[in-house]
Amino acid sequence: MALDRYTDWRARLTAYVAAGALPEFAYGRHDCALFAAGAVLAMTGQDFAAAYRGRYSTLRGGLRVLRQDGFADHVALAAAHLPACHPSQAMPGDLAVFDSAAGRVLGVVQGQGVYVLDQVGRIVIVPMREAVGALRV
Repeated sequence: MALDRYTDWRARLTAYVAAGALPEFAYGRHDCALFAAGAVLAMTGQDFAAAYRGRYSTLRGGLRVLRQDGFADHVALAAAHLPACHPSQAMPGDLAVFDSAAGRVLGVVQGQGVYVLDQVGRIVIVPMREAVGALRV
């Protein structure tokens, strides 16, 4: 079941994304998984990544912490809290999943584009057509 969104979720998400472009990329503090989880938090008040913030400083460390809790990766953690849907059914504010050279990446759907945090800390827009999965918020 999808989470209940605040009535003003669009404004909250817009403010979150605008602020998210400021910090520098850092595993455990400001990475693609926490960027997506933060978007869910901004829209719903629910933080499925709260137990992981600040607990790792590398990709390998993040995966280790997640695997200790029974999750294969950050996408599996998100999927434990959000229902899957086909990418063609994803709506603004939902999460999209992409494959990259570094592994799976989460982003925030905004119509035909998806906001994704790159490894420099910039928010880039990836075409929704490249998504391999989606999660309903």
